[in-house]
Amino acid sequence: MSTSAQPLARRHPDDLLVGLVSISDRASSGVYQDEGLPALRDWLGTALSSSWQASERLVPDDAAAISAALIELVDVVGCDLVLTTGGTGPARRDVTPEATLAVATKEMPGFGEQMRQVSLKFVPTAILSRQVAVIRETADHAALIINLPGQPKAIRETLEGLRDASGGVVVQGVFAAVPYCIDLIGGPYSETHESVVKVFRPKSALRKPAA
Repeated sequence: MSTSAQPLARRHPDDLLVGLVSISDRASSGVYQDEGLPALRDWLGTALSSSWQASERLVPDDAAAISAALIELVDVVGCDLVLTTGGTGPARRDVTPEATLAVATKEMPGFGEQMRQVSLKFVPTAILSRQVAVIRETADHAALIINLPGQPKAIRETLEGLRDASGGVVVQGVFAAVPYCIDLIGGPYSETHESVVKVFRPKSALRKPAA
């Protein structure tokens, strides 16, 4: 885990570089311990079967600070994927979606739509969530940025989806589409443990197993 603004050194071509951003006035000021970064880190450690490393940021509910963290993680650190948690509701201080859209070159609305579908299985107030996902592109690099909910349980549910008692998928989590999206924008080929979340790629995009 890194917190510096220096580029992360990719250990091999398929090393996924991930930015993790927790957004909270109180956690960033030390009023209480942040739960967002550990939740993101732990989930990725459970889900990813391929190599990855992360750079983390804890920032207040301030649009300029959030945008600056996203730009730094993509443009300077070189992250392929950035996951944020917190600040996506309707309250006055909830500005994560606006700060994310401000640094975007493309919007990816399907991610937000699907995250709300997952949450609606639990609470009708899921329609108050404003998570967005975007692509940020530079001259020689691109990254997928996804806003996630603020609670650790909701983070896990929206990323991996919901299963029934027999293990069948009831609602797809958004991470099933993340590795292929990163493929399409020129990033590394990442894989997951199917018991957590199964990645979907078209047959033409599947990599043949090493001999």
